[in-house]
Amino acid sequence: MICSKGFVYIVHCLLMVLFLLSPAFSQEVIPDNLQEYLRNRIEASGIPPVIMVGEEQIYASVALPLFYEKRAYNLAWCDKKGPTAHADSLVSAIENADKEGLKPRNYHLAKIRHNLDVVRLNIRKGTYNRRRLVDLDLLLTDAFLIYGSHLLKGQVDPITIDSEWFTDLKQLDMTEVLETALRDNTIIKSLLSLSPPQNGYSRMKKALARYREMADRRGWPVIPDGPKMVVGDSGERIQLLRERLLITGDLKETDTENKNYFNHDLESAVKGFQKRHGLDEDGVAGKKTIEALNVSVQNRINMIIINLERWRWLPQELGSPNIQVNIANFELDVYDGETSLLDMKVIVGRTYRRTPVFSDNMTYLVLCPHWNVPDNIARQDILPNVKKDPEYLSRLGFKVLQGWGADMKIVDPATVSWADITAKNFKYRFRQDPGPLNALGHIKFMFPNKFNVYLHDTPSRDLFSKTSRDFSSGCIRIEKPIELAEYLLKEDSLWTPDAIVKNIGENIEQTVKLAIPIPVHILYWTAWVSPDGSVNFRNDIYQRDNALLEALREDPQDE
Repeated sequence: MICSKGFVYIVHCLLMVLFLLSPAFSQEVIPDNLQEYLRNRIEASGIPPVIMVGEEQIYASVALPLFYEKRAYNLAWCDKKGPTAHADSLVSAIENADKEGLKPRNYHLAKIRHNLDVVRLNIRKGTYNRRRLVDLDLLLTDAFLIYGSHLLKGQVDPITIDSEWFTDLKQLDMTEVLETALRDNTIIKSLLSLSPPQNGYSRMKKALARYREMADRRGWPVIPDGPKMVVGDSGERIQLLRERLLITGDLKETDTENKNYFNHDLESAVKGFQKRHGLDEDGVAGKKTIEALNVSVQNRINMIIINLERWRWLPQELGSPNIQVNIANFELDVYDGETSLLDMKVIVGRTYRRTPVFSDNMTYLVLCPHWNVPDNIARQDILPNVKKDPEYLSRLGFKVLQGWGADMKIVDPATVSWADITAKNFKYRFRQDPGPLNALGHIKFMFPNKFNVYLHDTPSRDLFSKTSRDFSSGCIRIEKPIELAEYLLKEDSLWTPDAIVKNIGENIEQTVKLAIPIPVHILYWTAWVSPDGSVNFRNDIYQRDNALLEALREDPQDE
């Protein structure tokens, strides 16, 4: 049985073929005097332009007038015989916008289809309506410019919903892209070339289609609350668990006669599910695992759509090799293409000192660094400890400083009346000496940025054993600092692994410049697809997903 959408589309195509085969269709019925009408239509829209086509707003209020001005107000999608094949190509592209996690309705699809049918029907009769013809051209142009812009850099500007999300949005003259696509007859190809080129994005699109298929089959069963389920248990809840894991492919169909029995195959499937969701991989279907299993398929679809948008915020080229930190996964990888050369756990900012999202280039590292305590941490964290414990500073190797540069002096903490110092009247600085207690550990990795965020070692090694690792003040603590330093300096003959270890043992601060800067991308993926095809989900630790989902549901903004 053909679905209603497919049936309408087939009828639309058949009508188009009949129009093209009709002798009347080959007649030139569109006059040459439409340029002036189109120009007046655009100029009458005001400054800044507010162009309406019926109840549809033209969103590319800056680019669209420039596009028509460059082409002397000639129609783009129609010739003397009416709408061209370019229009049908664009309709086909927009119909597939949902595969990108975008909404076809945002690109005037229904209005364009209707106007195309009416215009072509009128032309078959040997007549035309100039307003409807221009309306159609404006809608098609706006649809290409906006859809192309959304594929290139996303529908939502991240800074409008999250001040801690910084991205250098890609810039491209979409009017030139459109003009070239029209000239070379490459409407669909030109649009597809604007989307992220990385395989990770393509895999996410496939995951979106797969999870929508699950939704069409009514998703998966909800597992009722109850005791944890382990190998050897039996019961109706285990049958639901088995069915749930079969649907998402974590469990392969087996010949088990007793579907209510928790065997080792089911245990392996639970571990696979736990790995995909960042849970402890113990094979036990306990409270947290059941909660993750019971998240609805629509919620997972939304997460995929949200993270497809985040892909579009990234640079077209990530660099190879590059360093990627996924905040939500508490993990760092050094990538060469799609191959992870080095991976490690990380600790990221607490919810009230969130690690920002941005990209930059790592240019140097510092062995045995001093820690110049940021002012907010000095006032909010260190000062209260000093007031409670007179030995705090000396025990942890802190110096008290006042002034800067040539005027800087070291202050004896015993001369300061700490009881009278508050966060408001605090006028000192704290600096921690290199050593085993230094908060930055033995190495910090610098990619200068306005957030003053960097990677660094830590003496608090026990925190890496935690599943959720949001304990820092914004910077990123890494599990394997020496391994990362060795990788970054592997081509530098002066800094062999032995030389790095020797310098650390001497507690001498040393700045080492990288011969070739390496791109660093601080990311926030709550959903992604691994090269092996496994779809991964993580908790939204900073509560960023819902705001983005709501923004994606809104109509496009003027551009």
